[in-house]
Amino acid sequence: MSNQALNDSRFTKEAAEWDSNSKHVESTQQAFDAIKRYVPGFKNGQSKTMRILEIGSGTGLLSYLLAPQIHSLIGVDTAKGMISAFNTKRAEISNPNLSAINHLLTDPDSPVLQAACAEFESSGAAEPFRFDLVVSHLTLHHIEDLASVFKTMFGCLKRGGCVALTDYEDFGREAVRFHPVSKRPGVEHHGIKRVVAEKLLLEAGFEAVRVEEAYVLRKKVDEEEEMERVEGEMAFPFLMVYGVKG
Repeated sequence: MSNQALNDSRFTKEAAEWDSNSKHVESTQQAFDAIKRYVPGFKNGQSKTMRILEIGSGTGLLSYLLAPQIHSLIGVDTAKGMISAFNTKRAEISNPNLSAINHLLTDPDSPVLQAACAEFESSGAAEPFRFDLVVSHLTLHHIEDLASVFKTMFGCLKRGGCVALTDYEDFGREAVRFHPVSKRPGVEHHGIKRVVAEKLLLEAGFEAVRVEEAYVLRKKVDEEEEMERVEGEMAFPFLMVYGVKG
């Protein structure tokens, strides 16, 4: 089974209980706060005009924090269970300004993505649709080919748009402990390396690139042989991976 299939299966199974994990909620709130610090639209009062694409939207923890402050959000996820959980929340909202699609996005002009965008746009809006901001949280480490996904994100943006992507940092051999052993299958990278992310963003065409620590999450880890730290809590630095389409 491919890592993509492993991830889809795992996250579909975990979707129903995902939001009950306090660390999922905590890390997403910290990601939301970091996005608001980094993205100009949230600082200059222009967020209500922003159209956002979220890669790996999951149950919508981040999506539903962003939604009240923006024009619209399209979430993309490959796990059907996550989309179902997202849509359960959406059904409870009158006039929702967000939606999610079960799709592996590799093309900014994907008909599936473009059709989802049309729901929130006037009939005279320019096509193909492009976004002001692309976000993701704890998604990059599940993607094998980061170079390709950064290029896809670049293509999805308007000129002047930006990416604001959060994930834990690869700070060395113990970064692997972010996931318990049982959840490591399907993980492509045990954290994100700063220099690699910066290089790939620049190669994709981004400007004003910043890859730096945005916050720290403390979480319980299991004891493992050959690891320096014993069972208990560890601090995991989270990176903001930021760039602008000039």
